[in-house]
Amino acid sequence: MIISRILAAATIVAGLSATVPGVQAGSLENLERERALLVETLISGDLSDRERQKKVTLSRARLIDLERMVLRDKSLAMKNTPAVRAAFDNYDLTFLVHASVEKNRMLADHWLQEIGVSTQSLMNTRMGRR
Repeated sequence: MIISRILAAATIVAGLSATVPGVQAGSLENLERERALLVETLISGDLSDRERQKKVTLSRARLIDLERMVLRDKSLAMKNTPAVRAAFDNYDLTFLVHASVEKNRMLADHWLQEIGVSTQSLMNTRMGRR
């Protein structure tokens, strides 16, 4: 009785998964997702320095591979979507790890400079309520 119910449930799940088209993220989408996780880690106030460094190191290694994949992805050359155009127009932010190495900067320093935040502007800020 129990085995037949398990088999029936497995058959239903297999049938449903065969009819639902799979969603597959491309190389650029995967890069953007990983880069967003890195930026979140960089600006998070909830992490200790050790935890942050560990997460940044792991994310950096993944980003190196993902950035290479995007740069070598020939299918992106055929796509003229706004996302693809924006990614290659903003090289220094899209390919964050490669650009920071090319400019001989730390990841966080490179990202902050690219978005227009300098050490001086950070030092001039003050906390307050809105």
